[in-house]
Amino acid sequence: MLWAVYCIDKPDTVAIRNEHLQVHRRYLDEKANEIFLSGPLQSDDASVNHGSLFILSVKSREAAQAFIDAEPFNKNGVFERITISRMRKGRFHPHLADVA
Repeated sequence: MLWAVYCIDKPDTVAIRNEHLQVHRRYLDEKANEIFLSGPLQSDDASVNHGSLFILSVKSREAAQAFIDAEPFNKNGVFERITISRMRKGRFHPHLADVA
């Protein structure tokens, strides 16, 4: 089943985010079999990352919670708010991802 994990950064955590970026990416690589889709949430002009969205394919809310509990940005205090919601995949058009 799919779980949306929506994370909003605390104010003024750009330096912490940057400090832990490489370990964050390694963690995502290690968890690739659980990640349906992920990416940073950005300002409209894409100049600032202000959160993260993970769409996870895991068996339970507890598994989604375990994923985000171990996520390096979360462990190092970047996230102010995290919301976990079960979701059902409806329409899916990956070819539109790069449309500007």
